[in-house]
Amino acid sequence: MNIENFFTSGWRFSDDERDLRSKFQMMNIAIVLSSVAVLYGTILNFYKDEHTLAFFEWTLFLVNVILWCLLRKNKSFYDFVSLMVTAQFTFLLVLLIYMSSPEDMKHSWYFTYPIIILYFKNERYTIPWFILLIAMLLIAPFQPFLETQYSFFQLFYLSFVLMIVSIIVYFYKVKMDEARELIATQEKQLTRKIEELTQKDKMLTQQSKQAVMGEMISMIAHQWRQPLSTVTLSISNIQLKKLLGEDIEEKEIDTVLENVSNTVVYLSDTIDDFQTYFKPNKTVNKISVDELISKVLNFIQPRLKNNDIVVEKELPKSIELHTYKNELVQVLLNIINNAIDEIVSKEIKNGKICIKVENLIENIKISVIDNAGGIQREDINSIFEPYVSTKGKNGTGLGLYMSQMIMQKQFNAKIEVFNNKEGGATFEIIIAKKLA
Repeated sequence: MNIENFFTSGWRFSDDERDLRSKFQMMNIAIVLSSVAVLYGTILNFYKDEHTLAFFEWTLFLVNVILWCLLRKNKSFYDFVSLMVTAQFTFLLVLLIYMSSPEDMKHSWYFTYPIIILYFKNERYTIPWFILLIAMLLIAPFQPFLETQYSFFQLFYLSFVLMIVSIIVYFYKVKMDEARELIATQEKQLTRKIEELTQKDKMLTQQSKQAVMGEMISMIAHQWRQPLSTVTLSISNIQLKKLLGEDIEEKEIDTVLENVSNTVVYLSDTIDDFQTYFKPNKTVNKISVDELISKVLNFIQPRLKNNDIVVEKELPKSIELHTYKNELVQVLLNIINNAIDEIVSKEIKNGKICIKVENLIENIKISVIDNAGGIQREDINSIFEPYVSTKGKNGTGLGLYMSQMIMQKQFNAKIEVFNNKEGGATFEIIIAKKLA
């Protein structure tokens, strides 16, 4: 058992039982210290031939051992142990006055009494015990049973000082209790706030997934439209020639079938790409920079072609990454799609997006540079906040927010943004080549 468990009697306490935990600690400390004190008193009184007092203090030591065991037997024994310790201290202090002289300085133990009674007992029981002690002190010179060596003035002065110390300890305890209640209240408020933020984060994540899924379905439609149109046109040509009774050469049929087969393979590969995208795993994948950028551009190629947007690539040769491939693809797709949206909405002629990758020894820097007019100064500082969008009703305000969250949580990095000299915006990401 470690020292902390020793002073809590080996019990575990919940957050709502902090006050009880503190009382158990104080009780164990009091029992240990008082046991040391009564052992010392037992030995000292035995050598001074004060056998009655030595026997009494030895009895108190044995009582302390029993109380120490009771605290470890059941938590509910605390009240009984508290009562016994309070009674023990009360009658021991009274006995010291009745059987010792002022020169022995044993009355100095009285100043431990306020701490014992105020920390261990309920306040409604504190005053009766305290009055009992003071009364026993003040009647000592007048009682006929034992001759005391303290005068009434000495005992009155001792009682007065004891009351002052008790008042100080009492108000200190009140302030400590108020501080503890305030801390507990603030912790509950903080816990509730964390739960609200967690729930909000889950909702944002879900909404982001839905928004991304809508965008990806739109991309699938773009990806499939042209190949399907080609297949339909090829088959329609064959059917038309057959209806017109024209001769169809076997070579022409083979060519159409080969084109259809190639198109089906292409569509199947596209499905595989999107399936992988929608099931991101947390496994570090090996991928080259060329392959990564090609995968990103493959998703958005129809949008680029339909809007006459040119993509320029500046890629170093043969850099391999060990990274979360799908998450990085998602981030780059969000950034590039935003650039496309800005170019289209602002009707930029000769729209251009440059994807630039720089080799930084252990890291790489990926920059996405557009010529879409840049970001307004009042928007640039809040562009990564949730529900903030420059697209009006057409934007969810979640794409860049989730991209930033992905970079921070998965890559321990962040997206930087600034306006460039080419009249557009630049988004920069610096990530490690090898994630741990």
